[in-house]
Amino acid sequence: MTKHFTRIRDLGCENARRLIARAKEMKDTNHRSDLMAGKSAILLFEKASTRTRVSFETALHHLGAKTIFMTPAESQLGRSEPLRDTARVLSRYNDCMIVRTFGQEKIDELVRFGSIPVVNALTDQGHPCQVMSDLLTMYEHTPDFSTIRVAWIGDGNNMANSWIEAAMYFPFELFMAFPEGYEPDRNLLGLALQAGAKIFCTHDPKEAIEGAHYVNTDVWASMGQEAEQARREKAFAGYMIDSNMMKYAAKGAKFMHCLPAHRGEEVSEEVFESEASIVFDQAENRLHMQKAILEWIFS
Repeated sequence: MTKHFTRIRDLGCENARRLIARAKEMKDTNHRSDLMAGKSAILLFEKASTRTRVSFETALHHLGAKTIFMTPAESQLGRSEPLRDTARVLSRYNDCMIVRTFGQEKIDELVRFGSIPVVNALTDQGHPCQVMSDLLTMYEHTPDFSTIRVAWIGDGNNMANSWIEAAMYFPFELFMAFPEGYEPDRNLLGLALQAGAKIFCTHDPKEAIEGAHYVNTDVWASMGQEAEQARREKAFAGYMIDSNMMKYAAKGAKFMHCLPAHRGEEVSEEVFESEASIVFDQAENRLHMQKAILEWIFS
């Protein structure tokens, strides 16, 4: 049976928890293997990338695979070839698709019509590889997730959705603050709450950050939302994570961001460059977590 990683929910609770420990082991041992020797992976990216592209290409090389990078400008996707046709063709050439795109439905269509594993490297609805990497980063500081309170301050975007999914499988408390009209996927939130996730939502960022051990945020306008920048800046006034906001968090709280960050908007320069910031640990851990995910798929 072909394994895919399109959402954190694809893993199931046991596998999700096992992957955290495995990724930590891979990091500690500077893991290399020939698991994917002789295999090729196509990186199909409709959105620009730094961390995602480099971390995935490096992870694949560490496991012995060859990589091919493709954008719509360099393929028939840019000339409106049906995605289902692309899925069937690429499946005959490659062993895996790593996809960074807009709608989640594109990932689902590649899974439906292709015959090789598909990994979600980001959509507008979710960023599962990033959040799994963030969980690894927290695990390095606090192995017992049941003692952790995580704050999400900002947009109810793809990152927020994946944090909600993570809360279904890991026993941390998740306090989320969004401006009105910028809430995450309601159906997903309802599903997580029914599954027993400890999630609390508010429109007050100070209420969400109170006592938090990890403070998370993201840009206010993601790729494809640039035209909304001015409106979003107005809506998110008061949501910047600065030194005054961090005072509400628990003593020794860590600041997290998936990057790239807009200093002076969602986070101040002072907080971003402070000792509390673990953003570059998060960035590094993309490599190790994605190796663990690929190993899970191909083992």
